[in-house]
Amino acid sequence: MEAVFYAQNFKSAFNLGAVRGVIILAAQSCGVPVFEYSTTAIKLAVAGFGRASKQAVQRMVKVILRLERLPASDDASDALAAAICHTSLAKIQAATQGAQKPAATHARHNTAGR
Repeated sequence: MEAVFYAQNFKSAFNLGAVRGVIILAAQSCGVPVFEYSTTAIKLAVAGFGRASKQAVQRMVKVILRLERLPASDDASDALAAAICHTSLAKIQAATQGAQKPAATHARHNTAGR
């Protein structure tokens, strides 16, 4: 989910907050974890630049996912970009934890053997 940091007016902010609340409640009631990323983090993960234009992000979503054409809407592109960001960060985290696990396992093994 993309983090919200700005709303043009009170009514928009209120409606957006209500929708986000329903989405988060529905996800959590089904046991689905919710992750939130800033717009800058999403743009950085997808386009390699945190201040990339919407068009640059759309083009990179198309390239990364090997789509025949750009996503049908800005909302679809934003959702796909957030998913790409999450997947990329999850892979990095898994690789980092995987690199640390053998040392931790070995240390526990040595401690248990004493």
